[in-house]
Amino acid sequence: MSASPVESLPRPSASELKRRLVHASGTGLPLLYILGFVSWSQFGLVMILCSVTAAVLEFFRLVVGLDWAVYDELTRSYEQTNVAGYALYMFSVTAVVLVFAPHIGVPATLMLTVGDPVSGLLGTTREAGEPKRLRTLGAMFAVCLLVSVPFLVPVAGVAVGGAAAVAAALGATVADGFKPVIAGYVVDDNLSIPPVAAVAAGALLAVAGATPVFA
Repeated sequence: MSASPVESLPRPSASELKRRLVHASGTGLPLLYILGFVSWSQFGLVMILCSVTAAVLEFFRLVVGLDWAVYDELTRSYEQTNVAGYALYMFSVTAVVLVFAPHIGVPATLMLTVGDPVSGLLGTTREAGEPKRLRTLGAMFAVCLLVSVPFLVPVAGVAVGGAAAVAAALGATVADGFKPVIAGYVVDDNLSIPPVAAVAAGALLAVAGATPVFA
């Protein structure tokens, strides 16, 4: 009697692995603040510089026609004629850092730089508008919760901080799980994960009045 087949985890392509490694390398940015190399306001300036650099590169790629091989390797098909994920990544992190307090902005950033690559490696590359599998979303939620608790619980307490961490992780998981297509444009999770997570945590903290929300 033959054994029943066991569903195996999808094996990401070499290009996908490279994209995820580059994605995760962005964790070095919030580490500048976490390790005390820069203040929160200085970190905001660093992110503004990163966003301006990304905007300039995207201008040359999309308008001027800059054709570097790295773009072919690290961008997906729907990014060929749209702003690429790395730029959206920088823009969203910059917005969160400039608007929210560190205990909200740092975990929201880590949910993108750590949680999203983990989710991407566990799941398969899907078409825009197609949701991810439940096991992949579960892994995303778990990672996001783990990176948010150490920042939110110390400033808001176990009950409120824990609830805010759950809210942020849920928001990030929803943003990661589905990429809507609006007017033909894919709303990439690089753009949506940090602000959705930050707004979810910030709203709960504001209602509870436990700690400042904004920078």
